[in-house]
Amino acid sequence: MGKTEARLLKREQSKLESFSVGDRIACVIKSVDKTGKNAGVIISRAAPELVMRLFEQEVPEIYDNTVVIKGCAREAGERTKIAVSSRDRDVDSVGACVGMKGMRVQSIIRELRGEKIDIIEYSDDPVTFATHALSPAKIARVTIVDALGKHMEVVVDDTQLSLAIGKKGQNVRLAAKLLGWRIDIKSEEEKRQEVESQMAAVVPGAPVSVLVDHGLTEAMVEKLMAGGVNTVESLGSMTPEDLEALPGIDPETVEAIQTAVNSYYGQFEAPEVAPEETGESAPAAAPVEAEEPKSAAGVTTEPENESVTIENAESVEGPK
Repeated sequence: MGKTEARLLKREQSKLESFSVGDRIACVIKSVDKTGKNAGVIISRAAPELVMRLFEQEVPEIYDNTVVIKGCAREAGERTKIAVSSRDRDVDSVGACVGMKGMRVQSIIRELRGEKIDIIEYSDDPVTFATHALSPAKIARVTIVDALGKHMEVVVDDTQLSLAIGKKGQNVRLAAKLLGWRIDIKSEEEKRQEVESQMAAVVPGAPVSVLVDHGLTEAMVEKLMAGGVNTVESLGSMTPEDLEALPGIDPETVEAIQTAVNSYYGQFEAPEVAPEETGESAPAAAPVEAEEPKSAAGVTTEPENESVTIENAESVEGPK
């Protein structure tokens, strides 16, 4: 460059590198400052263009345009993802870049002081390209959320989630740079929970107006709806204090509401036969705190298979 000075700034260097006086290094020209006291050439070893130029030097197929570099995303000193495509159906683009026993790519890795390089086969289909770009993780499915906004959702197996995201999110971050798409990664379990919550939101609960058939007046229903309580489910989850905080609801109204809600849910329960009608004592399925159930003759009845009394619970094996 004659008398022109070239400067390699710290931010344009890899974290893995250190140089000594007299070292010969490969770099690319980042910018040229023509004016001012800092006039000179700014060179870089952190730019993704450096990796692309090194592949052009090492791979003859790239130099003669048989294999084309479609994109490159890099975090200097850590990992690079480079997408390649072949114009000749008889030439494997990835294999040409790797070389015999990895000789071609290994020489580039040595030049970059051990930086990891992922060589990815390019595809015009964004779903296929995303599947390749997120390697080495195995992708279960890819969904295009917004084609115009370039937003996709990737679902992976629970065991592949950390691999797909990468260390500190590096793998998915580089894949997003390479694709130019926004990528959301979720595990199968997270996706299942999301679908369940969406289905629960779509299926509405019973409206509070049904409580009119269970003793609640229409005026009370209007007060509840004015307070933002629209379903019986949300009403049943409220405490008496929450109800009294609503405008127009007093303690007497709270009791009426609780009675109506209990009546509403009671219609879904199986009807119980009163002991007086059968001539028997309390039914066999009693709470743990209660005494052991007895028949009319005063003899202790055997518990059914589904439940055990507290005395024999420790000795029973298998499911309760």
